[in-house]
Amino acid sequence: MTAAGWRAIAAEGLGALLLVGTVIGSGILADAMSADDAVALLGNTLATASMLAVLILALGPVSGAHLNPAVTLVMTLRRELPPGRALAYVLAQCAGAAAGAMLAHAMFGLPLIQTATHARAGFATAMADGVATFGLVFAILAVRRARPEAVAWAVALVIAAGYWWTSSTSFANPAVTLARSLTNTFSGIRAADVAGFIAAQLVGALAGWGAFAGLYPAASSAGATHASRSHPSTSSG
Repeated sequence: MTAAGWRAIAAEGLGALLLVGTVIGSGILADAMSADDAVALLGNTLATASMLAVLILALGPVSGAHLNPAVTLVMTLRRELPPGRALAYVLAQCAGAAAGAMLAHAMFGLPLIQTATHARAGFATAMADGVATFGLVFAILAVRRARPEAVAWAVALVIAAGYWWTSSTSFANPAVTLARSLTNTFSGIRAADVAGFIAAQLVGALAGWGAFAGLYPAASSAGATHASRSHPSTSSG
């Protein structure tokens, strides 16, 4: 693998670490500072969306700033990313996300790895996270086509909105979901609920790609060619 490829993988791991560190850390602080769950969720939302926009702007030129196995899956199926690189991305995202959970705990003097007990069970909640992932993937593909310079802001906004209009509070990311099962804090999800969330996220991601293909048929059919010219960091070997 080229040096650029290793840098891209490292960028995915670093980005996932900082993203999960923000999600969990801001949740811990917001919960500690407010007795009102709505106020705590608002603080969690603002911190997460802000960091997400920064990470996409900073790491997009290096790796494409997927930071999310569901996004990597779609980009691989669109032939914008080789399968070997995609697997490396997913491993880096999951490892980085787990490290981010431990970093958040360390900053607040908590046990590094915890067992989450926050129940997020049931079909409706899992479906909601599929809907959130649908919105995320559709926003990435459609905004990248219409206004590529605005992708970071679109992703941050769709996640911020998802915190408040979905019953799952918009995890929309399998790596983040796994990492949040390692924290028994405001942002946690118990292990028993993880599989349902991830299954819904993958279905939602594919549905988001399908909606994009239906609304932008010419863009979809030319996806790999366009990406290889416009986004070399996500398509090089």
